[in-house]
Amino acid sequence: MGDVLSQAEIDALLSALSDGQVDVEEIQVTKSQKRIRVYDFKRPNKFSKDQIHSLQNIHENFCRGLTTYFSGNLHSVVESSVLSIEQITYDEFIRSLPNPTVLGLYSLNPLEGTVLIEVNPSLTFAVVDRLLGGQGKGMEKNRDLTEIEKTIIENRLNHMIAISEEAWAEVYELKPQFVAMETNPQFTQIVAPNEMVVLITLEVRIGEAVGMINLCMPYLVLEPILDKLSTFFLFSTKAKVTSPEQVQAIRKKIEWAKVDMIAFLGHSEILVRDLLDLTEGDVIPLNQSVNDPLPIFVGEFMKFKSIPGLHGEHLAVQISEIIEEGGDHDG
Repeated sequence: MGDVLSQAEIDALLSALSDGQVDVEEIQVTKSQKRIRVYDFKRPNKFSKDQIHSLQNIHENFCRGLTTYFSGNLHSVVESSVLSIEQITYDEFIRSLPNPTVLGLYSLNPLEGTVLIEVNPSLTFAVVDRLLGGQGKGMEKNRDLTEIEKTIIENRLNHMIAISEEAWAEVYELKPQFVAMETNPQFTQIVAPNEMVVLITLEVRIGEAVGMINLCMPYLVLEPILDKLSTFFLFSTKAKVTSPEQVQAIRKKIEWAKVDMIAFLGHSEILVRDLLDLTEGDVIPLNQSVNDPLPIFVGEFMKFKSIPGLHGEHLAVQISEIIEEGGDHDG
């Protein structure tokens, strides 16, 4: 919608027309001209804004799964996020990659075609160094992987590809399947060089090391489900209702988490001079009565009371009471 002219501007325009300062035909020609938008036929935009937003939402979920996996696998602080999403030709993508690098080829059944995941060398060597007992530092100079390093990275690629299944679950039921691993970009021609692909770049931080993961998805592979990507974007901004099945799935994942469980025997206070004079056989009385149940802490919270005893040849406790105070019920 054009700008609304004020009364003073309308009077000035009518005055200019009457004086001949503005040509009526010139105004009509200008009005009839259409706005021209630049379009590059060599790099046509195949994905709409809605579809790009959907891909961003999907891969933000993928980043969360990736962070959880690497944190547990590498026993380190890991952060990952979507850095950018762009549409380029496959040839441009291949030319931008270092040689050698880590390239994982996989399928997205039932979709036809192959998708590519590239792990930057700086991130690759940081993962290898961490798994082999180092601090997780990357290599200063790029080089080929050894056979042991290839085996280690191929195993991690399998897990990373499997994580994408859950990330895509809300859009379409895909079954990612690892196909092969390559280190030379010139050997991975999954589509014609001039075909359009969507490139999702992720930034991953493992301790002090920072590297990129690139996901290359050809338009031809995603074309059958593009309508679902648009639909997913329309509904992804709405509030989600958590179903009982989702609650149960989350509960199962939480149940596998490991937590510290401590039986507290009691405490005592003694003078420093008494502490220095302690010898073998001395007894330190605790404030805990032998008839009182022992508190059991899960993490920082007291959750149970118990009776101490033996189970075979091992020390053990028998749960006598469940503490339900604090309002931290699950479910």
